[in-house]
Amino acid sequence: MGLGSWFRKIRGKGDNDAAEQYVAPPPPTDKDILAALNRVNAMLREGNAPPVVISRVVRIARTIHQTLPRLNDLGLGSQDGYSLMATATDYLPEAVGGYLRLPREWADTRPIDGNKTSLMVLIEQLELLGVTMDKIFDAANRADAQALIAHGRFLEAKFGHSSTGGPDLNLGAP
Repeated sequence: MGLGSWFRKIRGKGDNDAAEQYVAPPPPTDKDILAALNRVNAMLREGNAPPVVISRVVRIARTIHQTLPRLNDLGLGSQDGYSLMATATDYLPEAVGGYLRLPREWADTRPIDGNKTSLMVLIEQLELLGVTMDKIFDAANRADAQALIAHGRFLEAKFGHSSTGGPDLNLGAP
């Protein structure tokens, strides 16, 4: 096949137009994301990862678990939604897997990036992922938090302030 016919085929104007159309795979579901996190957990157990790594991965996984039910609040196709999905299914497994494929003593003692060992590099990556997942979790909750603030302001405008400056929890006389 020549370059011209290959190019036409890629553009969908070749010999087998209907048979050769590319269909993108569907995005990962919540179930796929949780399965990816379970695979990372299994990698940590099988690779005998140090506690400092496990604790950071657990933090990231916990935040992803907490954010998943609110993922739709971020908006379909949002950057935050994509980042959460990619962290669970790609970034986290790749970082952990790269570290665990190395001999443990070598990874934990030999500098590879300036004075940083593989363990130090991994911890930096996990810290970055953790902070990012925290920001996404905050963003997913922000709409409800703003609604709560707005409702409180509505109630203050409607019913006014109490004279003591705090909530009056006494029912008073009937």
